Amino acid sequence: MFIDYETFRTRADALTAQIVAACRSAGRDPRSAVLLPVTKTHPAAAAEYVAHYGLPAVGENRVQEALEKRAQVTTPLRWELIGHLQSNKAKLAALHCDRVQSVDSEKLLRQLDRVAGELGKKLPVLLQINAGNDPAKFGAEPADAPRLLETALSLAHLQVDGLMTIAPLGTTPEETTTFAHRTFANLRTIRDDLVLRSGRPLHELSMGMTGDFAVAIAEGSTIVRVGTALFGTR
Repeated sequence: MFIDYETFRTRADALTAQIVAACRSAGRDPRSAVLLPVTKTHPAAAAEYVAHYGLPAVGENRVQEALEKRAQVTTPLRWELIGHLQSNKAKLAALHCDRVQSVDSEKLLRQLDRVAGELGKKLPVLLQINAGNDPAKFGAEPADAPRLLETALSLAHLQVDGLMTIAPLGTTPEETTTFAHRTFANLRTIRDDLVLRSGRPLHELSMGMTGDFAVAIAEGSTIVRVGTALFGTR
């Protein structure tokens, strides 16, 4: 049985307080890191809870799932795609998602730009970088990030907001924390280098999930993607 709204509200209050505390501990403005609730595999009610709570957006892993839930949710929300996007789903993503966080190839960039142009819109994106050098994770290789950004900035119908990554899992909690620090620090360094090279601001660093969002905030995350801590396991 899915949780009720009061349970969600209590968890969201606690998580928001933890994010604020992590920002203050890192010497950051508490408003500089935002919570993106991840509603993947949960019913459309999860997105309704988010909207009722007052948060502006949700994250989904699959385009089809986002499409189906969006049709059921009447309250205005932004829908962000955070899962791997296959090129044959680019049209659906551009049509139904307000931002795509998982763009990891020049081919996908060009497809999204073409479809966004056909739709007469400018589609916000994040470039997914495999900053942890994890063969099990999607994302462009760090060495390919400059070329990927150069391509993205050349496309008229895309708006590059920043970068995204997922940290590798370790075999122990201590190893996982070490990997997270290393991965998130690496993404921040890559972002800073790209800003210097391109002269373009890349404000967003989407990194950190339920188990490592405090580490991510310490390393500069502006968006933490949290599902389990809000909605439980599925």
